[in-house]
Amino acid sequence: MLDESLLDAPEALARADRRGLLRGAAEAGARVRTAARHAIEAGIAELQPEGRPRAVLVAGPGTAAEGVADLVTALAGASAPVSRLVSTGVAAAAGALRWNLPGWAGSVDLLLITTTDGSEPGLALLAEQAYRRGCTVVAVAPKGSPLSEAVDGVHGLVVPLATAPHELYEDGTTPAASPSALWALFTPILALLDRLGLTAAPPETLEKIADRLDRTAERCGPAIATYSNPAKTLATELADSLPLVWTEGEGAAPAGRRFATVLAELAGRPALAGELPETLASHGILLAGSLGEGADPDDFFRDRVDEPAALHARVVLLRDRPAGGLSAAPAARELALSHEAQISELEPEEGTELECLAELLALTDFATAYLALASTPPPT
Repeated sequence: MLDESLLDAPEALARADRRGLLRGAAEAGARVRTAARHAIEAGIAELQPEGRPRAVLVAGPGTAAEGVADLVTALAGASAPVSRLVSTGVAAAAGALRWNLPGWAGSVDLLLITTTDGSEPGLALLAEQAYRRGCTVVAVAPKGSPLSEAVDGVHGLVVPLATAPHELYEDGTTPAASPSALWALFTPILALLDRLGLTAAPPETLEKIADRLDRTAERCGPAIATYSNPAKTLATELADSLPLVWTEGEGAAPAGRRFATVLAELAGRPALAGELPETLASHGILLAGSLGEGADPDDFFRDRVDEPAALHARVVLLRDRPAGGLSAAPAARELALSHEAQISELEPEEGTELECLAELLALTDFATAYLALASTPPPT
């Protein structure tokens, strides 16, 4: 259940937000500016690369690091192959995780390590392995962490993680799924990719990203009423539903996958993400089954007083730019309506690819935060 009255009570939202989700989302623009400054101070702007890397390898634990890898693939994948190194281990704990380079990795490849923790011995071992292979190593990690020292020791480049005191849990750890953790890790990587010629993200573009994040925070902040707040509206629409996040556009795809991931991790809500038009076939089967609004009950006259409401799918159509030209959006709408499924549509304002991507990420992060805070009972 969703306590909609809480959404229009800013002070009550602030008291309920013990994990700092709304504050983290609101400060994403500031985090981009701080992380960009850290990148400059670390010397990324002064790098003189001899050419593009043959391949880019990305490693790191948690939701934010996974999101960084997905975004790097979407933005730089056309210029150089991008591979995420998936961890192995017996538990999702810093001391249990291990990463390994592929057999072909060598001196012409780039290894990016991103983490909000920095205590993972497996990442330190990975940096040493990359050094022996001759790979260039760049890490974004907390200042003074064991990983930072390890990367320094193998002559790699370390960019200190841009953090804030309120992002710490009671046990002193930083939540990897925090809305601002993604930008703290991703911004220095963007500056590096620009320097390597893999994507266009000069300092003025990073400032535009920060400005777009600030404007989205103004539209989606706790003080803005639900009827004019797109993030609160989306949260109410997703209550008691299974979101089917359908994306269209290279920028929307990683935003949709992150949305589904943080909905599960922060709000305790299952969600499925897929790219149009391919996902119409697989998710269309779901809509035709019991998850569709038009599904027939077994017994229309059965007693429903003590029975929870049936879970139905709701389509969330995410596009990285206004619809125009060749688009699968009309087919998506037709499929949803044919099964009486409700549909929510999100698209950013006009702007560059990175600005539009930033707006989608910010809006869905705010919606996730509202859904997590107003859920009854809230997820622990």
